[in-house]
Amino acid sequence: MMEPREQSESMNNLEKDQVLSTEPQNEAQEVVSEEVKVEEAAPVQETTAPQEPKAEEPQAEEPAAPAPKLDLAGKSKTELVELMREAATRPIEEVKDDVQAIKAAFFALRREEIAKEKEEFLANGNEESDFTAKEDDEENNLKELLNVLKERRTEFNAAQEANREANLEKKRQIIALINEIANDPDNINRQFNRVKQLQQEFKDTGEVPATADTEVWKEFQRATERFYDVLKMNKELRDYDFKKNLELKQQLCEDAEALDEESDVVAAFRKLQEMHNEWREIGPVAKELREELWARFKAASSAINKKYQAFFEDRKSKEKENADAKTELCEKIEQIKTDDLKTYAQWDEVTKQIIALQEDWKKLGYASRKANAALFARFRKSCDEFFGKKAEFFKSMKEELTSNLAKKIDLCERAEALMDSTDWKEATDKFVEMQKEWKTIGPVVKKQSDAVWKRFIAACDHFFEQKKKQNVNVHAVEHENLKAKKEVIATLKSTIEEAGENAAQSVRDLMDRWQNIGHVPFKEKDKIYAQYRELIDKAFETLNMRGPRYSDSAPRGSGRQSGNDRGLSERDRLVRTYEQRMSELKTFENNMGFLTANTKSGNSLVQEMERRIARLKEEIADLEKRIKDLDNE
Repeated sequence: MMEPREQSESMNNLEKDQVLSTEPQNEAQEVVSEEVKVEEAAPVQETTAPQEPKAEEPQAEEPAAPAPKLDLAGKSKTELVELMREAATRPIEEVKDDVQAIKAAFFALRREEIAKEKEEFLANGNEESDFTAKEDDEENNLKELLNVLKERRTEFNAAQEANREANLEKKRQIIALINEIANDPDNINRQFNRVKQLQQEFKDTGEVPATADTEVWKEFQRATERFYDVLKMNKELRDYDFKKNLELKQQLCEDAEALDEESDVVAAFRKLQEMHNEWREIGPVAKELREELWARFKAASSAINKKYQAFFEDRKSKEKENADAKTELCEKIEQIKTDDLKTYAQWDEVTKQIIALQEDWKKLGYASRKANAALFARFRKSCDEFFGKKAEFFKSMKEELTSNLAKKIDLCERAEALMDSTDWKEATDKFVEMQKEWKTIGPVVKKQSDAVWKRFIAACDHFFEQKKKQNVNVHAVEHENLKAKKEVIATLKSTIEEAGENAAQSVRDLMDRWQNIGHVPFKEKDKIYAQYRELIDKAFETLNMRGPRYSDSAPRGSGRQSGNDRGLSERDRLVRTYEQRMSELKTFENNMGFLTANTKSGNSLVQEMERRIARLKEEIADLEKRIKDLDNE
């Protein structure tokens, strides 16, 4: 087994060693063709029918072949190995791109496996230096197939090179024959057809080694030109040949100039290369037209070459911009921290940010092939790490959610057992405590959250609705008390007006009767009390009465108290009432805070609670004023 660094180097070396072609792997965007350099051969003095010299044309690099059409998305290692096995049975010259794509996809998966294996190894407390990746059978199978393909490619390239060398030798033999014919001017006329045949054989002969292609072509041109220069042939035949060649080359000039309007620059460049090959195959034109015609063709070629070069320079610039933008996205996603994410809402919020970054990534175009693959691997790694941690969080929360659900169900059962209680004070306190406890319990599973909440609030609503109905009965009693106090006021008026012998005693009896009547509706309290106070003041003045006028203490006759004692009793009663109302207000406000947080606005119970709180605040303010008045007296 290999160390992690050795494993990585082994994989990298394998990728380098198993390149299946000796041809340079130039990327399409890095192909910048030099302008076709042309040098017209020096004209050879014409003795018979000269043939046009052919120009030296260095071949521009072709853009890289388009990416293979294999769909490797989601393929497993086993499937990739099978694809490679199938590729190994096909002609070697057809599978280069497919092999490269399969190999890249396979080793990307393998690197991910080793990374996860190493992560688990380190998570178990092991040292990084002790890590050794496990041997992978699929990787070994792939390597064997790659070695087979490499051997086939080597054999294929060797055969191709041998064929090129044979073609080179054949072309040199043809050149030697043409030179031999040209050296025999006495018999040259009879050799015209033979030379034409040799020219065709030269054209039909396949490729030669790239290093010798230009030189052998020049030698052929020189031999051909020398033959035509020394050839004594019929002038009409020579002129006809020149005319035909002129028409063909003029047409090529027009076609090359028309390429300037082509929108697809790469396609135009490739067509231009084909035209250059045709130009080579066409024979010479009249000597006086050669330079002018070649200059025209060269000018058209230069225009296309400049566009071609500008196209790839622009594409490089755009790819650089895309690479910078993708690098920025990688940095943004790497800056997102998950250590402080403790709730579902927080995870969901950050998830939205991750998805937004992924959408931004999709909108960007490609960077260079090498940079694009590295950036995508970097971006995908950050995404995978985030969603992996999110899955771990959701898994860890499962037990807590189950526990919270059990606690809330228990609260529901307690609330349902208490919701029909008529011990309003004690039951209200217990409901308030349960509501507080509910707030301290964390979330439950979303699909059960609404159901358990509705169950709990239903029990609360039921209890408070029953309590509300009880309060309605209290309101009825208060209205009866209001009616009774109005009767006392009416009796007081008539007693004061009549001012009989026992009027003072009657007034005091009415005062005791007033004290024994309970609460009246809050809105009527001040008004009815003001009427009562006014009549009592009038009675004391009219009937010359003495003693406390407005005591709300025990009814008259329950015991003799001095005016000061009665005042103190009155104050104590008001203070006790004040403290009781403050306690009730605190309870109602606590309930109100719970209900408004968990009940829809406009709920009748919420509105009733708001009215009760307002009434308590008014009553407390009145009690404070009355206590202050007593203190001032």
